[in-house]
Amino acid sequence: MRLPRPRSLAGQLFAVQAVLIAVVVAGCAVFAYVSAGEQAEETARRQATAVATSVADAPFTARAVRAEDPTKLLQPWTERVRKDAGMAFVVVMDTDKTRYTHTRPSAIGKKYLGHIGPALRGEVFHETHRGTLGPSVRVVAPVRSGGRVVALVSAGITVETINGGVRRQLLSLIAVAAGALALGGLGTYVVNARLRRHTHGMNAAELSRLHDYHQAALHAVREGLLLLDGRRAVALINDGARELLGLAGDPVGRPVTELGLPAPLTEALRSPGPRVDELHLTADRVLVVNTSPVSGGERRGTLVTLRDHTELQALSGELDSVRGFAEALRSQAHEAANRLHTVVSLIELGRAEEAVEFATAELELAQELTDRVVGAVTEPVLSALLLGKAAQANEYGVELSLTEDSGIDDGLLPARLPARDLVTVLGNLIDNAIDAASGGRPAGEPGRVVVTARAADGELLLRVADSGPGVDPDHAEEIFRRGWTTKEAGPTVHGRGLGLAIVRQTVRRHGGTVTLDRAPEGGAAFAVRLPLRTEQPV
Repeated sequence: MRLPRPRSLAGQLFAVQAVLIAVVVAGCAVFAYVSAGEQAEETARRQATAVATSVADAPFTARAVRAEDPTKLLQPWTERVRKDAGMAFVVVMDTDKTRYTHTRPSAIGKKYLGHIGPALRGEVFHETHRGTLGPSVRVVAPVRSGGRVVALVSAGITVETINGGVRRQLLSLIAVAAGALALGGLGTYVVNARLRRHTHGMNAAELSRLHDYHQAALHAVREGLLLLDGRRAVALINDGARELLGLAGDPVGRPVTELGLPAPLTEALRSPGPRVDELHLTADRVLVVNTSPVSGGERRGTLVTLRDHTELQALSGELDSVRGFAEALRSQAHEAANRLHTVVSLIELGRAEEAVEFATAELELAQELTDRVVGAVTEPVLSALLLGKAAQANEYGVELSLTEDSGIDDGLLPARLPARDLVTVLGNLIDNAIDAASGGRPAGEPGRVVVTARAADGELLLRVADSGPGVDPDHAEEIFRRGWTTKEAGPTVHGRGLGLAIVRQTVRRHGGTVTLDRAPEGGAAFAVRLPLRTEQPV
């Protein structure tokens, strides 16, 4: 019959500890039993020695053995001594082993069963021997008179009596051992009950399998997963989080303040409360951060999830540009319809010359801007962006112009500098400039935005200046942080204040710089310089 095996790890630990306690207690009991037996035998030997030598050395014994009837004198006395001392027998005998006294009167006058040789030589000795009362530990002492041995005294305790005392001690020891086993088992049960709660009753195999699943899930999930302990140190991190945060080495055990992350992101990770879909910037990424406290009666840490929002943010920027283009086309279509109606009306009124003059002036104005942009910037994406932004600026009453020294030839930009990043950088700068130039200007005076786009001397220069109110020099560094905005909505609006932060992030990713200066038009001037690093022919 097979005994049931505990399935949980806690049950297995309890069984092992219970067996261990039982083995230790049993070993102690055996050792105590052996020690108690040896001690009991030694005690009995000492007690018998004391009784035998006391009776042998008593003057009464020497006189009695020389009397006509030694038994009559010695029997009552030795029995009293035997009972008082707790001996099994006290025997006084002649030197030829003839007993004078015995516990059993029928044994008096018979030969003593045992050795007496050493006693006849005047020595006190002990032995274990089987006599009429069974096996006993006995001591034989000589009785001297006039310098010679005239009789012998033997006192002893039966082995059964010794074993009886040991058994009584053993029963007490077993009772103590049982109590210790019960107490140890109870303590083990309490400890393992607590362990079962922590392991949810799972056994070692289940915990091992759960660990394997856990490791596989951590490495398979592309989103970043970060677990912080109560001290805000990294307790767990997966490959996705290492990549998104740009961490080198092993960050486990290090506080988040020592990871070299931007201050707003570090503060979000250290925050005790939950964070939901917050946008944060690292050196080269836009991250969506969610945090959730981990608690179970007491605060244990924080679970952090990270999602890469960089590509989505770039696509959002492109979508905004496309929307701007569409809005500009709609506006142009509306304006073209108005102008066409004006021309038709002038013709119907018989004013053909005024109609031709009006149509020609409008066509020359539009063609001049198109020719200027296309002639200077032959890179198709940038030229399309500038034309769309010019139409959009016109909607806001802002004049967008291109400087005379602008010039970017088609194919000059390297492949490592994608058009998407150029649209992100230049589009955000122009949008901010249009917003700044369209507000706060005197009535009847249009806002101005001046763009410089030039590729020369191994670098690409993109400069956008406006006629707006400018930027306080005290905010020169702050404007590139997430959440900074001059719009009325302020930094509390979700998604506001990311434009300039993304511009600097994109520029840094390509090894460039972005600076802020005062524009001749009175507003702010942002200058972006990106190294072209064109390959030299071999």
